[in-house]
Amino acid sequence: MTDLEFLDRAEAVLRAIEANCDRINEQSDADIDNQRTGGMVTLVFPDGSQIVVNLQKPLHEIWLAARAGGFHFKFDGQRWMDTKGQGEFFASLSRYASEQARVPLAFSA
Repeated sequence: MTDLEFLDRAEAVLRAIEANCDRINEQSDADIDNQRTGGMVTLVFPDGSQIVVNLQKPLHEIWLAARAGGFHFKFDGQRWMDTKGQGEFFASLSRYASEQARVPLAFSA
């Protein structure tokens, strides 16, 4: 994948996260604050905990940092998959955000 292809695909992920937060906040009481700075989105939950999603341009990876730990995702041609075999990005984000929000949340592309 070229740098430009990575940026296009990765930016689409960040936009999807923002759109999902807007949808979740409209449809529930989850109250997730999302803040975008360049290639990074920070989700802040009512208890003050955070999830940070950051683009790692030189590695062509998306990094996710949550209470559960830090995770790296690479595009496999169809989806963003954990580099250690722990699953797909949006499924992981849904799981960790649900844990931190203490309510079921669903993020998707």
